[in-house]
Amino acid sequence: MSNANPGMDADVFEQFLDQLRRYVRERLIPAEREIIETDEIPADILGEMREMGLFGLTMPEEYGGAGMNVSQYVRTIHALSYAMPAFRSIISINIGMFCSGLKNGGTAAQKAEWLPRVAAGEIAAFGLTEPGSGSDSAGLQTSAVKTGDGWVLNGTKRYITNAPFAKVALIMARTSKENLPKNAHVSAFIVPMDAPGVSVGKSDKKMGQSGSHIADIIMEDVRIPDDALLGGELGKGFVYAMMSLDNGRMSVGAAATAYARRALDSAIRYATERKAFGEPIANFQLIQQMLADSEIEIYAAETMMADVTRRADAGENVLRKAAAFKVFASEMCGRVVDRCVQVYGGAGYLAEYDAERFFRDARIYRIYEGTTQILQLQIAKHMLREFNAGLRD
Repeated sequence: MSNANPGMDADVFEQFLDQLRRYVRERLIPAEREIIETDEIPADILGEMREMGLFGLTMPEEYGGAGMNVSQYVRTIHALSYAMPAFRSIISINIGMFCSGLKNGGTAAQKAEWLPRVAAGEIAAFGLTEPGSGSDSAGLQTSAVKTGDGWVLNGTKRYITNAPFAKVALIMARTSKENLPKNAHVSAFIVPMDAPGVSVGKSDKKMGQSGSHIADIIMEDVRIPDDALLGGELGKGFVYAMMSLDNGRMSVGAAATAYARRALDSAIRYATERKAFGEPIANFQLIQQMLADSEIEIYAAETMMADVTRRADAGENVLRKAAAFKVFASEMCGRVVDRCVQVYGGAGYLAEYDAERFFRDARIYRIYEGTTQILQLQIAKHMLREFNAGLRD
């Protein structure tokens, strides 16, 4: 198809991926204990991640990015996500929602100003969710009111990934009091986080995912210029946000698949080392069943990942398949980390072993970028729409 994306040179990409896998095992995994204790990624590791270009994977090359296609981007996320989730989390908004919003909807001037900065590692945030609305955009309350030379923003965004570190945020705000068809009451604005009136709440305490941070972004009479409106167009904000969700769901699916593999590797290692009744517990068939079921499910998710990313790069509409991959991979990861705890037995409940944090870390994968339930509804809606259209043909 004419809109197929060739991405990076294949040989160069494979070399990069080998380098990243080594970096994950030799540098990132050994740093995890310190990150759990301090709840932050060390500055030197962030610097290394910037030098490796991890904040610009999806940016076009002319803006300082790597210009990866979907398959390459998702395989990179998969390689990185074998380590703890904080590493994917810190780059995810730059290369996901923010980059996609700018690429799909930004003016030439907006792209030229912001894409090189986020590709170089200035951290971005994405503000859609509010205290009273998440999946439901009709409940969105943050307002943008037109003034003579720009806009005034007021409102609070909740659970915003990387809010404490961000230099810029893409904020969804209501530019019409009425709820309009196709969410045309929501527009997108590029908001520098140092703009007067912008403040960040304290970092929320979470079930898991040490080292990654979410917090409120509070806007009180924040004045921004006319050219902060993404694309210079009213009522397109939600459309631009939704355009990036397929890639975001593939990213979460890849992360869940990789973390399931990490948990299974840990369970296998423990099962061969731990002895009961005079032999390794790996010799017991019910332990082997848990290991085998995990391998089967991970293989299925890996196969889905390869298929949906190939289709995306060929220019297919992958909305339903990206949702299906995300649902399967995130639910599968939940089952695998649960089995990992079970293989560890009593030790699986103790914080000194990895199994309990794998269990806690994985729980969010079934919630963000569309809960399992929202995505099930979306998949079914598209199936029924296609069936009904077939009846009319």
